[in-house]
Amino acid sequence: MSADVHRTTRITRRFAELRDSGEMGIVAYITAGDPSFAATLKFVLAMAAAGADVIELGVPFSDPLADGPTIQRASERALKNGATLVRVIDLVREIRRANSLASEVPIVLFSYYNPVFQMGLEKFAAAASAAGADGVLITDLTPEESEEYRCTLAAHHLDTVFLGAPTSTAERLEKIAACSSGFLYLISRTGVTGAKDALPDDLPALLRRARRVTQLPIAVGFGISLPGHVSVLGGLADAAVVGSALVSEIEKATTANPNAAGIDAAAAALTDRIGSLKDAGRSGLSRRGATANRGEVAT
Repeated sequence: MSADVHRTTRITRRFAELRDSGEMGIVAYITAGDPSFAATLKFVLAMAAAGADVIELGVPFSDPLADGPTIQRASERALKNGATLVRVIDLVREIRRANSLASEVPIVLFSYYNPVFQMGLEKFAAAASAAGADGVLITDLTPEESEEYRCTLAAHHLDTVFLGAPTSTAERLEKIAACSSGFLYLISRTGVTGAKDALPDDLPALLRRARRVTQLPIAVGFGISLPGHVSVLGGLADAAVVGSALVSEIEKATTANPNAAGIDAAAAALTDRIGSLKDAGRSGLSRRGATANRGEVAT
């Protein structure tokens, strides 16, 4: 089990609040700087107001191998507009200063390791923490390679989120969980990010394996796009991670109308989507019993 499980952060507080209220969390991912940083700020504020429990800000990267075409295109657009890791960190600071709600919503930076390496690990951790970030997920960093990274981030009170996969054995999941803090991110299926029609049949078995080796909250992502997906996860996972579906809403609205009206339309679409996903999570929990022990995952 992670040595940092009991460290209090905005992330741990939010998941404790969700547990106490019997709610399922929604972790909302968007790519920072797509189509602009001013727009991203507006989108984050809209999603937080709509009930998003954790915000994941994707750091644009030129070679995003873990991402599907929707997020790849978003990264390309952001990079063309001058997005950098430093600018993403500045955005976190702007979010924290925007209003009282934004000052408390947990923020996780989702990045590949190269931008962090180029900035310098200590400099990155200090800057991210000072700006108000709560955690970091490095998609291409393995637990075996992460000791310096984890120690550096922990020194700056940042949670380290790692990915568990359907192919992970119980022993492997235990290793991943031991290196994680804040929450454990389970990938629902192998492959890259992107919306899918149905969840894998073996997902409950993966959740069972993970529950046996960690007390961390578990968030499930990759392929989560529809209210029905979230409803199925209600009572099984602690949170659903939704990314490509949200990025797609931004792409549709701002490609058709790249001015302020398009940005407003995208913000409205994100508000509606987050609201429907939160409602679906409550529906799923209600059917299974809101007070059910999530350590017992149904088949």
